[in-house]
Amino acid sequence: QVQLVESGGGQVQAGGSLRLSCVASGTIFNINRMGWYRQAPGKQRELVATITSGGTTDYADSLKGRFTISRDNARNTLYLQMNSLKPEDTAVYYCNALISWVSYWGQGTQVTVSS
Repeated sequence: QVQLVESGGGQVQAGGSLRLSCVASGTIFNINRMGWYRQAPGKQRELVATITSGGTTDYADSLKGRFTISRDNARNTLYLQMNSLKPEDTAVYYCNALISWVSYWGQGTQVTVSS
């Protein structure tokens, strides 16, 4: 089975930066797409960014210019570099992977941005 484990969350001041990581492990043949999603309390889960196996990226419009998604295919690892963080970025950030066309989710990592 496949497991996704996120790390790198924490509490930072507004304007600070964090880098999240997600490692996919288990029985993996190929990863079609990976992405980051986030969910604030009482809100719907929303797309942050995705990246395909070919390196094509997609971002939520409001996050372009501040967040950067990348991946290391050899290590099955996904990254999210978050800069100029704002209090409204506070949420649980979830890693997602589409592996052989089956979707998997991590448990999430908390990001808290204080003013």
